Amino acid sequence: MPSSLLIVESPSKAKTLKKYLGGDFEVLASYGHVRDLVPKNGAVDPEKDFAMKYQLIAKNSKHVDAIVSAVRDAEHIYLATDPDREGEAISWHLLQILEGKKLLKGKTAQRVVFHEITKNAVLDAIGHPRDISQPLVDAQQARRALDYLVGFNLSPLLWKKIRRGLSAGRVQSPALRLICERELEIRAFESQEYWTVHLASHKGRTKFSAKLTQLGGQKLEQFDIATEAAQQDVLARLAGHPAVVGAIEKKKKTRNPAAPFTTSTLQQEAVRKLGMTTDRTMRTAQQLYEGMDVGQGTVGLITYMRTDSVALAAEAVTEIRHYIENTFDAASLPKNPVAFKNKAKNAQEAHEAIRPTSIYRTPESVKPFLTADQFKLYEMIWKRTLACQMAPAKFDTTSVDINVGDGVFRATGQVLVFAGFLAVYEEDVDDAEDEDNAKLPLLEEGETLPVDAITGEQHFTQPPPRFSEASLVKALEEFGIGRPSTYASIISTLKDREYVVLDKKRFLPTDTGEIVNKFLTEHFGQYVDYHFTAKLEDQLDDIASGGRPWVPVMDSFWKGFSKQLAEKEGISRAEITTESLDEACPKCSKPLQIKFGKRGRFIACTGYPDCDYTRNIGETAESAAADEPTVVEGRSCPECGGELHIKKGRYGKFIGCANYPKCKHIEPLEKPRDTGVACPECKTGSLIERKSRYGKLFYSCNTYPKCKYATWNPPVAEPCPKCHWPILTIKTTKRRGTEKVCPQKECGYSEVIAPPEGKEEKVAE
Repeated sequence: MPSSLLIVESPSKAKTLKKYLGGDFEVLASYGHVRDLVPKNGAVDPEKDFAMKYQLIAKNSKHVDAIVSAVRDAEHIYLATDPDREGEAISWHLLQILEGKKLLKGKTAQRVVFHEITKNAVLDAIGHPRDISQPLVDAQQARRALDYLVGFNLSPLLWKKIRRGLSAGRVQSPALRLICERELEIRAFESQEYWTVHLASHKGRTKFSAKLTQLGGQKLEQFDIATEAAQQDVLARLAGHPAVVGAIEKKKKTRNPAAPFTTSTLQQEAVRKLGMTTDRTMRTAQQLYEGMDVGQGTVGLITYMRTDSVALAAEAVTEIRHYIENTFDAASLPKNPVAFKNKAKNAQEAHEAIRPTSIYRTPESVKPFLTADQFKLYEMIWKRTLACQMAPAKFDTTSVDINVGDGVFRATGQVLVFAGFLAVYEEDVDDAEDEDNAKLPLLEEGETLPVDAITGEQHFTQPPPRFSEASLVKALEEFGIGRPSTYASIISTLKDREYVVLDKKRFLPTDTGEIVNKFLTEHFGQYVDYHFTAKLEDQLDDIASGGRPWVPVMDSFWKGFSKQLAEKEGISRAEITTESLDEACPKCSKPLQIKFGKRGRFIACTGYPDCDYTRNIGETAESAAADEPTVVEGRSCPECGGELHIKKGRYGKFIGCANYPKCKHIEPLEKPRDTGVACPECKTGSLIERKSRYGKLFYSCNTYPKCKYATWNPPVAEPCPKCHWPILTIKTTKRRGTEKVCPQKECGYSEVIAPPEGKEEKVAE
């Protein structure tokens, strides 16, 4: 029997470590957290120093049982959960469970930490075990208790005052506020016109342009040429004058490489360069960290991916410099190693930056063993790490002033003379303006140039852009909201709660998100304040470093928060969800207001229920009147005999009973196409073509809701030759072409009718 037991979080990591440690070790996984707070009120008791009630997580209880069983036979227990606060807390919980079962008598149980899953790193960690760090555990417990107290007390208030199913969070709410405030900025923005004037010229075969920067000895500001008429005056003023080269300024410019990746910058670059979400980025990075077989056994490909640090281990820097020396020219290797300073106030637990475990494990060498996502992310990490130790890029820049009458035009050019780190990697940025890298001809002061054209160009100022995932992560980090390891879950929560939607990869708050944000900022402003949130994060970092006890931090927060909760109980729902409008109802002349319903905000009459006038936000009274229900002539409701009306709903026009809500009969405006194929389930109805809420076609039984059979693919009245199901369906894909398939998943029958495009030509050849 193995005398030592190593406990990790991930089962895939366990397999890798087992190979490194040999037969003397058993390696088991906890599968993440093993205990959590009981899911009910009272799990954190502020009256008893915030005592916390835990219970086993049901889905992981069998893994805990396996660990308990293995501990009975082991002499040495090593707790090797992830090297962060969450990992420290999981180890502490495991220790608590084992001590509660009195299984550790006569045994050693210690914590080991490794930041990369390589044989040397793992064996070194086993050789240097330590005790559980109670400050790290306290910081994690304080964070969990804070999140619990906010969630379990604010969320029910949202249910009462706005709508059931809503939630508020300590860090998700300030993040929502960022998105909502940006949207308000965009709505309030008033675009302003301005013009720029440009000179087009050439020398030899090289064409170039210059921008007017001075006029009449005065520097031009953005709005100095504000109208088309003003621009025409400037063009007339400059017309007929020669273009003479004035001052020429030449400079040498260098650009330094970006620091190696932290969690935050990795997420930002993966969004920008690879189009991956933050959540997908972190899942893929976890796979690279935990390791995979790359032809010479299983190995972790990158160091731990939850870190604020930009530091690299000395041995890693030595290896990278050796690789640069042997792969690139001598000028690409700086004389001394490049060092970077942390921008984060508290680099998380002094981790390294994210880097490959070996720079000699090139992306191409591991590509055959990786998925597309894994390869793209590994390649980006590898290139960024390599580039950070390379020489700066060098440019020759030239600025030329060209005098035309009393105007001065400026042309700028930039030429890359030494690529340096740019030969490997260039950092992307959000919403960047293109840098002027035009190549200028060789010009001499005093020479006259041809004036090919002088033209004006109209511009309008633009509102600030909505947040992308990358720019939101950057803003969260700048404001100190949450920690990089939490950014992916913050963004996922906002999307899952339908507080925001992504429109062209930009965050747009929903009506629900805006109402929730309005309530929280107006009534709990301190707790969604960016500086307050950041200060609380700093206090958690102080707890983690042993600088302060956690209970006083909790107590200070809870006293103010609980008092405010009690004060806000008396707020009415109408105060939060309605907004008065300076407009009279077209039906009854009473004031209109904006209300909030289960489908979002809408305009309604304050005289409801006597007056039922409503219309959509953004719709005018005139356009709403055009969509008023019209009577369907010659028909009555088949259920109650009332009038049938053509109405407009969330998904377009439909026919509904005029006696709604007493009678809820509805039917589509256009009669669905009947395929003539008998329903295979009820055998009485037939399958008709319908549209889903998102506009996608599907086929369902016309006796719905009595029969709920439906299929996405067009049905064919032919029985399946394999399982004898009464119908087949037609399915078309790029890979397999058009085929008849059985809709019964367990059957799997398919028959190709037409091969994919391009295959016919190959057959013909």
